[in-house]
Amino acid sequence: MNYSRVFIDAIGYELPPVVVTSTELETRLTGLYETLRIPKGQLEALTGITERRWWDEGYPLSEGATVAAKHALDLADINPRDVDVLIYAGVCRELFEPATACRVAAGIGISSDAAVYDLSNACLGVLNGMIDVANRIELGQIRAGLVVSCETAREINDIMIDKMLRDRSMELFKTSLATLTGGSGAVAMLLTDGSFGSDRRRLLGGVTQNAAQFHALCRWGLEVIKPLGLGLDTFGQYMSTDSVAVLKNGVDLGARTWAAFLRKLGWLSDHVDKVICHQVGIGHRDTILQMLGLEAAKTFSTFSHLGNIGTVSLPLTAALAEERGFLNPGDRVGLLGIGSGLNCLMLGVEW
Repeated sequence: MNYSRVFIDAIGYELPPVVVTSTELETRLTGLYETLRIPKGQLEALTGITERRWWDEGYPLSEGATVAAKHALDLADINPRDVDVLIYAGVCRELFEPATACRVAAGIGISSDAAVYDLSNACLGVLNGMIDVANRIELGQIRAGLVVSCETAREINDIMIDKMLRDRSMELFKTSLATLTGGSGAVAMLLTDGSFGSDRRRLLGGVTQNAAQFHALCRWGLEVIKPLGLGLDTFGQYMSTDSVAVLKNGVDLGARTWAAFLRKLGWLSDHVDKVICHQVGIGHRDTILQMLGLEAAKTFSTFSHLGNIGTVSLPLTAALAEERGFLNPGDRVGLLGIGSGLNCLMLGVEW
C-alpha cells in the first residue's frame, strides 16, 4: 500500500489516574509466590515493567475514547462534523452490540452522514483502522477520519490473579505472565487529506504479513466456568499467552515484514531515522531491535511505566515521543505493529 495524500493531523490520548506497580501485583500474589518459591521482583525483572496505569473501577471505555477524540480534534482545530469516518478499534469493547464507536460518535457530535463502526484485530486494531481511513482518503471519498481506542487491564488482571491464587501452578503463572503486563489508556488518531491546513506526518505506505498458523498462542475470551447444561452455562473471561512461542514466532514474522516494508517504501534500513514499536516488554524490544539491526537510540519506549496497552500502546508512544522531542519534523519513522493471530503491520511516516 502506498499513499500520496494522507496525513496524521493529530494524536490525542488520555492516561488513567490509577498507578499500579509490579510490586503491588506481586504482593497480591504472595500466596502463589510462596507456594512456587518465586522470589519477589521477578515480574519487573522478566518484563522491564515497573508500573502501569488502570482506570477507576467501572470507568466506561467509550468515555476514555471520547476524551481522546476531543483532544485530537482540539489539537488539529477541526470541527467534529468534518469527520467522515469514526472507527473504534480496541480489543476491549463495551457490548457485543451496538458498536462502541456509536457511543463515541454521539459523545463528540460527528455528522449523521459519517460512517461509524468497530474494527477488531488484537493489538493491531488502531493501525488497521488507520489503513481503512487512509484508503478512503486516497480514493477521494473522505477528507477526515478518526480511529479511536480505549483499553482496560484492571478486570482481566483481577480475574487471572484470582485464578492463579486458587490454582497455584507454575503452568498457569507462565501463561498468565503477559496478562500482568497489561496497562490501560485511550488514544485517537486523526487522519486527513491535508486540506485542513496541516502537512505534517505524511503517511507514505506500509505492508502487512501474517503467520495465522500461530493463532492459538495468545487468547483472550470467554470460557465455561460452571457447566449447568440446557444453555444455562456460566461464562467468565480468561487470558492465556505462550510468551516464549509468541516472541520466537513474532520475531520471525517481524523480520519477514520488515524486509517487505523496506522494499515497499524503497528504503534501506539506514534510511529509517526512528521506529516506534508495539510496547510489550524489555525482551521483545531488545530482540526486535537486534533483528532489525537498529540501535536502541532509534526507538522510544513507554512500557516501563505504562505496560502493554494493546491497541493504544504504539500510537500513544508515538504521541509521547513527539512531545518529548524524540520525533521531529522530517524524520522517517517506522510504526511497527504486531498482534495476536499472528499479524504484523508496518507503516512508514514522514514526520
